[in-house]
Amino acid sequence: MRTHSVNEEKITDKPIPAFKDALKFWFKLGWISFGGTTGHISIMHDYLVEKRKWISNGKFLQALNSCMILPGPEAQQLAIYIGWKLHGRKGGITAGSLFVLPSMFILLILSIVYVIYGNQPVLVSIFDGLKPSVLAIILVATYKVGKKALHSSVHYFVALMTFALSYFLHVAMPLVIFGIIALSVIMDKLFPRLAGIAKSGITKADRQEESEYVINLHQQEKPLSRKTVLKTLAGFVALWAIPLLLLILWGKDSDFWSSMVFFFTQTACITIGGSYTVIPYVAQLVVAKFLWLSRLQMLDGFALAETTPGPLIIVLSFVGFMAAYNHFSHSIALGVIGLLATTYYTFLPNFLFIFLGAPLADRYKDHHLVQTTLSLVTAAVVGVILNLTFFLGRGIIFPGAISLSQVDYVAVIWVLFVLILLLRYNTNVLYLVLMSMLFGLGRYWLHI
Repeated sequence: MRTHSVNEEKITDKPIPAFKDALKFWFKLGWISFGGTTGHISIMHDYLVEKRKWISNGKFLQALNSCMILPGPEAQQLAIYIGWKLHGRKGGITAGSLFVLPSMFILLILSIVYVIYGNQPVLVSIFDGLKPSVLAIILVATYKVGKKALHSSVHYFVALMTFALSYFLHVAMPLVIFGIIALSVIMDKLFPRLAGIAKSGITKADRQEESEYVINLHQQEKPLSRKTVLKTLAGFVALWAIPLLLLILWGKDSDFWSSMVFFFTQTACITIGGSYTVIPYVAQLVVAKFLWLSRLQMLDGFALAETTPGPLIIVLSFVGFMAAYNHFSHSIALGVIGLLATTYYTFLPNFLFIFLGAPLADRYKDHHLVQTTLSLVTAAVVGVILNLTFFLGRGIIFPGAISLSQVDYVAVIWVLFVLILLLRYNTNVLYLVLMSMLFGLGRYWLHI
């Protein structure tokens, strides 16, 4: 049986699922997707590939690889991609929106509670308990990403140089990314054998079984027409510009709102490598340059973000809330607007990247230069996560000055304990969050 879908011919024996069935899954995914990118992808793979056969394993991995080439969080983009292939743009918009909205609403409530009751000793103790767990989770992410990304001396060199440039010299992440692209071109032209390290390790699904899946490798992507491209770009520009104009016309301090919108749009467009690429870049700028919030508030934002489902990059919503809240003399109402605006402009570009960029990424995914660039960017992500580890870990392990006498040994012990639970027993992040909150309360009650 042949069925046809958006932009491609589908060759499959399996009917397209009803939109309401997909809607139920995307809604559920938004509320249960704890555990970061790995957890999100695992849940989608288990349900969409193994249980429902909506997308084949080979196509799933191919789509994930294409999303990794594009800027932005790859888990949300993968959801947009699959939703789009199943039910057109309506499906993509639904999948991408429901991926983010639950965690945004939870974080909105937590942010309001934070600014109202954040100085209460009990809440402070809960945050103090969460912070070491956040550090442990980031350390595990460093290990897991490094294990997959660092395969040669070139990879290690890129990772270490990225860390040194970002942490010690404070080089802007866009410049680092441009440098990696230039290095990839040089390697591809002058040292093609060395560039071979970038070959993808994606395994191909058994092509005889492809027809059993709704979305499969037999499908041939059709090029987008010029009319489709122009309509998509025009729609994106309108969706981007109209809220900004409303903020400028009816909001207080138009300079602040325009700076926020342009900043978070920029970060969304340069974050190749996922959440761990953009977060250190944003954290350093909003704390040290824009002075929108303090380092302590940034740490608390990470702790709050870990208590919500959805991508870790949702922490930027908290940044937007605190930026507006601090800027407008502790106005919760304007803080809410800041959170909504930040969320909107952080995730809006992802839909454009998929609707226009995914077909292009699919077409060139096996090109050796693209693979070399992707490989080195992934290696650079390890250096970025190290930067994030040092940036946050300093305040957690050394609450005061950096010296042995200032080490918080209780926090160190809890970091090690959480590391064991994650690496040895693969404990669910939600359980770790709950345990860490109890740990923080225990420290408060026991005065340790």
